Amino acid sequence: MTQFTDLGLSQPVLQALELKGYTVPTPIQAQAIPPVLAGRDLLGIAQTGTGKTAAFMLPSIDRLRAAGRQTPFKSCRMLVLAPTRELAGQIAQSAKDYGALAGLKVAAIVGGTSVNKDRNKLHRGTDILVATPGRLLDLIDQRAFGLSGVEILVLDEADQMLDLGFIHALRKISQLVPQERQTLFFSATMPTAIRELVKQYCHDPVQVSVTPESTTAERVDQYLMMVQQDEKQTLLEMILRGRHEVPGKFERVLIFTRTKHGADRVVKKLAQAGVPANAIHGNKSQPQRERALDEFRRAKTPVLIATDVAARGIDIPGVSHVINYELPNVAEQYVHRIGRTARAGADGIAIAFCAEDERAYLKDIRKVTGAELERLPLPDNFRAVVEGVGPEKREQKPRLARPKITPRGQQPRAEGEARPAKPAAGKPHRKHPPRAGRPQSGSASPNEGGAGGAGGGGRTQRRRRFGSGRARG
Repeated sequence: MTQFTDLGLSQPVLQALELKGYTVPTPIQAQAIPPVLAGRDLLGIAQTGTGKTAAFMLPSIDRLRAAGRQTPFKSCRMLVLAPTRELAGQIAQSAKDYGALAGLKVAAIVGGTSVNKDRNKLHRGTDILVATPGRLLDLIDQRAFGLSGVEILVLDEADQMLDLGFIHALRKISQLVPQERQTLFFSATMPTAIRELVKQYCHDPVQVSVTPESTTAERVDQYLMMVQQDEKQTLLEMILRGRHEVPGKFERVLIFTRTKHGADRVVKKLAQAGVPANAIHGNKSQPQRERALDEFRRAKTPVLIATDVAARGIDIPGVSHVINYELPNVAEQYVHRIGRTARAGADGIAIAFCAEDERAYLKDIRKVTGAELERLPLPDNFRAVVEGVGPEKREQKPRLARPKITPRGQQPRAEGEARPAKPAAGKPHRKHPPRAGRPQSGSASPNEGGAGGAGGGGRTQRRRRFGSGRARG
């Protein structure tokens, strides 16, 4: 069996691996590390959770140490691009762990944080920079950072970067990095757009593939439940509250929705059912996302609702179940979603809720992945619960009676007493008598009518002289 010591890694890196308890490389690590150490470009096709980060980070640390160059001012020697904030943070932490004894400076910049802090952080440059494309280009446009010192360029989860609309950012970055560099390209799937991007970035790359393209994790047991769209919330609540048995023991449950508002809605309704949960999606600030992940990691809130933006950024051991509350409209995303479980050699459970209008998505998933999902029945009393007549019906709070308001100065009506009659329609009675000199209603006035009247003639003359107020306005 191959050991890390057989791959040609330096002693500081081997010691860092020993501190983390790693001795045996994964298949992609065993195949990728030797050509990367030799300075070759690499194209790696592997699913999430197969050890890609160590496959490119371990040999890159050794190459940076061997080159012995100084940290460039306002630039970096190794640039790692990641699609999501969470994934960027995890790669940066792995770089710090693996390079703990190598004396290399590591930094990470992502969207949703202070740009000024990032400017100050990168002012003196860094050896290894992990970044999301959008924030990196923000700093480049502000002339706070440059890519002239890049020796090694890594694109991790390149297919999701395309799904998130980073294609123009990636093309711009490819024009800014030096032509003489080493490029390491990793993707879980290989659509046509990715192949075109590989030609643009890589030069005669060594291709490493440890699993067939677009296959699902082997250790994940996949199940399917057919349910109407408006009944999914009820089914989810029954499963999470233990009112319906499903395979596996719940530890941490990750639930995927298609939209951000859908994720928030599921969290709100679960809270009403007494199931605490957090949501993580693009509308959440970075501190909110980090707090939700931390509570999920510590199992303080063991239920996390996420959109596909987090499908590649959650690397948390102990995720026992992944529930696809809504099937993804891109079949490849299903691979990344269920890849959040069965990590680090563990087993996992994936359950998909499928409504009638999602059958086309299910067909695409089966076609792309070749997976056959085992059908699970709905609960025996599910129909009664949905209709609100079963034992699982929620207790409705009694509606409070609307208080009767009695006008000031009146006594409340007795039970059965007739409502007082309303006053006749007409002009309200004047509370005060008219002022002296002002004619009362119906009386003659010296200023009324008649061309010779002072009042009428005066007003007419003034209108003719100045015009009416309406015409002037």
